Amino acid sequence: MDFLQRHIEALIFCSPQAIKTEELQICLSEMFDSEVPEDDIINSINILIEKYQTDNFSFEIIKASGGYQFMTKPAFQASIGILLKQKSKKRLSNSALETLSIIAYKQPITKGQIEQIRGVNCDYAVKKLLEKELVEIKGKSDGVGKPILYGTSEKFLEYFGINHLDELPLPKDFSEEENEIGENNE
Repeated sequence: MDFLQRHIEALIFCSPQAIKTEELQICLSEMFDSEVPEDDIINSINILIEKYQTDNFSFEIIKASGGYQFMTKPAFQASIGILLKQKSKKRLSNSALETLSIIAYKQPITKGQIEQIRGVNCDYAVKKLLEKELVEIKGKSDGVGKPILYGTSEKFLEYFGINHLDELPLPKDFSEEENEIGENNE
């Protein structure tokens, strides 16, 4: 079992995105010239997850986007934040974040609908989100001119560390209580 864990660990480590159990099974079965049971793979992953939860490691294996990947533990957020700040070229602009939020919550959506919500042209933001593979073309609308429909991609889920769009925060989670002056007599 330890031998299998090391192979799984190496595959998760070298995968550029979250690797699914099925992908691990196909790769391992080819490697060992025999079918590797999914239960053995899942048990090995669970042992690895437990191993990396100790304080000896600054990273852990998490489940994201329907697969597994190595991620840095939240305790190291500050140092990573500094590094990411230094590499800010890869950051999303406010315009791109606003556009991405609209697409995530309203998908599938056309560029015209996004522009109607934002009140400004969003050609550049959509282009950048497509380049970064955070959004993808989902098809064409039945509307006049058959405009392109946009939606989020698997990379979007991975980027934000979620498994499904249902895990996105609800808009009510962002509302702030209004400040009141004086005492509340209710």
